[in-house]
Amino acid sequence: MGKTANNGFILIVDDNPTNLSVLCEALNSEGFRFRVAVDGETAIAQAERNQPELILLDVQMPGIDGFETCRRLKANPVTQNIPIIFTTALADTESKTKGFSLGAVDYIPKPFAQEEVIARVRVHLQLKQLTESLEQQVSDRTKALQQAQVQLVQQEKLSTLGELIAGIGHEINNPINFISSNIPPLQEYISGVTKLLLLYEQEYPNPTAKITTAIKDLDLNFVLEDMVKILNSLEVGSERIQNLSNSLRNFSRSDSDTKISADLHQGLDSTLMILQHRLKANGERPGIEVIKNYGVLPEVNCYIGQMNQVFMNILANAIDALDEAIMLGKMSNLIPQIKIATEIDSEQLVIIRIADNGIGIPERLKKRLFEPLFTTKTVGKGTGLGLSIAYQIVVEKHKGVLEVNSQPGMGSEFIIKIPA
Repeated sequence: MGKTANNGFILIVDDNPTNLSVLCEALNSEGFRFRVAVDGETAIAQAERNQPELILLDVQMPGIDGFETCRRLKANPVTQNIPIIFTTALADTESKTKGFSLGAVDYIPKPFAQEEVIARVRVHLQLKQLTESLEQQVSDRTKALQQAQVQLVQQEKLSTLGELIAGIGHEINNPINFISSNIPPLQEYISGVTKLLLLYEQEYPNPTAKITTAIKDLDLNFVLEDMVKILNSLEVGSERIQNLSNSLRNFSRSDSDTKISADLHQGLDSTLMILQHRLKANGERPGIEVIKNYGVLPEVNCYIGQMNQVFMNILANAIDALDEAIMLGKMSNLIPQIKIATEIDSEQLVIIRIADNGIGIPERLKKRLFEPLFTTKTVGKGTGLGLSIAYQIVVEKHKGVLEVNSQPGMGSEFIIKIPA
């Protein structure tokens, strides 16, 4: 294998058989792998096809010379990082300066001294390996730092969100309890007053002109009927607010570091309740139809507050995708839909599928969806953290899987799998 990296080699570019013989013998004596090219064009083609670890490049060659060969190699992203050592009999400062300005790392003068060739090659191979190792360390550290930042943001967002939602739920609960607890006695009072008025009408069938005019102006029969309807509406409205308050408390109740047994269907329904205002029709689009196909699921041991955050991020993204599809005029004949399906498979994995019939995701972007700070949304409309946080919660916190199936124009489906 020699002393170059696995499957790596040194490319020698020279048209002089004597020079080639000396260089090949020098490299061979130290066990270095090498290949040979006799002109610049061939060297460029070889380097593009299979990148060498290092290039020994003659300056004076037929066709394009070494300087032009170097310039083209450095202009190509595929070959620009390959170290180039010029081999030349030109010892003047101007030639050396030109070579270095084009990106060469060193010169080996002719006639060759084997020891010098080996020493310079060895130094630049080591430098290249050290540079690549440093770049990899920087990349690894950067990735680790990003993950740490995302975790901090996730914890802060969940904590802040939990406190905010719990506070809102508590604030809503007090006045709505007061309203809902007063509706039954108010219904009794109105029923009693209505009966009393009817009794007056029976006992005094011929009221004065003044009372007759007042009854007509008020439209008493309509008012008596409508009061009942208004009270029923108040009752329905207060029940809905109580459901929302319960959903808010359920959504935020386990923002802690302790896993609990939880009903994921309840978490999904709570999230949908919170997003209800975004699902309704607005001036730009019809209401979004939510189709549930819930299977029979056991309670799952999980961080339910964090799982609710996953549902929130994915469902909010689905709504955004449908809004965008309608804005772009790509859903003229379609009803915007979100489908939610749940099941438990033979491996005891709880599977939750959340699909929309929006614009879909291009293949080139799918691989990057879960990267921190990556967003497909316009400036000011996305942080690039939602799906990366969802990925960490599902994969790292719950040892599960988060996948996406999507084709442009065919909508997107996010699949969550966590152990039951």
